[in-house]
Amino acid sequence: MKREFLFKAVLSGAFLGLVLWGGLPLFRHRHYDIPIIKGPGVTAVIRLSDLSPGLKGTAGDTYVFVLQGKEPGGKAMIIGNTHSNEPEGMLTALIFIENAVVDKGTLYVIPFFNNSGSRNTRPGDGYPLYFDVATDWGSRRFRYGNRDASPLDQWPDPDVYIHYPDRQLLSFIDVRNTNRTWPGRPDGPLMERVTFGTMELIRRDKIDVVVDIHGAETMFPVTNCIVAPDRSVKIATLASLTVKAMEGFDNHVEPSPSGFRGLSHREIGDHSDAMPFLLEAPIPFLDQPTGPKTTKFLLDGKDPFLLSLSRKKKLFVSYDENGWPLEKRVGQNLSVTLEIFRQFSKKIADRPIVLRGVPRYADVVKNGVGRYFGDPAKAVAGTIVMN
Repeated sequence: MKREFLFKAVLSGAFLGLVLWGGLPLFRHRHYDIPIIKGPGVTAVIRLSDLSPGLKGTAGDTYVFVLQGKEPGGKAMIIGNTHSNEPEGMLTALIFIENAVVDKGTLYVIPFFNNSGSRNTRPGDGYPLYFDVATDWGSRRFRYGNRDASPLDQWPDPDVYIHYPDRQLLSFIDVRNTNRTWPGRPDGPLMERVTFGTMELIRRDKIDVVVDIHGAETMFPVTNCIVAPDRSVKIATLASLTVKAMEGFDNHVEPSPSGFRGLSHREIGDHSDAMPFLLEAPIPFLDQPTGPKTTKFLLDGKDPFLLSLSRKKKLFVSYDENGWPLEKRVGQNLSVTLEIFRQFSKKIADRPIVLRGVPRYADVVKNGVGRYFGDPAKAVAGTIVMN
């Protein structure tokens, strides 16, 4: 009897040890905060719960950085981290926050749109929990998250997600996907409250342009592109042609499907006067037939399996020994976003969106992403926001 008790105690202790050994890194990741430096152009920081009170005190609440120009003009919004395993959007948004100065109009930036997803990871895929971006003074560390919100914050999932208000039947997991829950509702599941709060801000402040920044697999046809509905397609086309001619990279235009509900590029335009755009930059890390999901692969985009597939013409983008490094992906997003703002300002001359201080594609490819991040340890007191 005594030996049996001892055996059970040892077994229980070993099990508890395994739980702690596996769980502590996830706990630390969930509670790891990222410092964001308010750049010279930031004039206000608000919470999304100010627009959607149902978010207050939840992991769905997130920061909105406002950069208001000295002169009136149009209004634009940049959304990053809709999918937290596509870090290009978040990094692009942070570069705007830390560097941009708006001369005409107002810019709203949400760097961690799916805050819950950024504190989650993808079970079974061996994703890293963090990645570091080299800078001139050291490095900046960021959480690497999951596509969907954490089940710790929104649970249980339904058998089928019924989209509001169209009642289209979507996959059960889409209830935690902030690019399937637009336009949202104030009392819906947590991710619907996130998109509802953003729609309220767009409608309340009469925002003209919304750019939602993503990344997509090289084997996925909708990659390396701007997705736009009818009302945005002319500006998207002009932006695409301009960056091709002036900056030398491809970024074609894809139409927003009217029959697929819940997506930002569809619902924002249908439920407000804003022009929505969704950017997709190729991210090889998300492809399935690859080697180990290491931080090096995430940053440099180099993989021998994808290279082999490229030679067999199985990918939807050009791919060679140079991969698709982070600086190309972020630089592309920056240039396309800036060009969308420029084309909008030409089309709607009485609502210009004019800003400076933001690098373009060639700058980031040459200097690296980290060149445009400040050192939080040397930031002026009161300019740090912890997310």
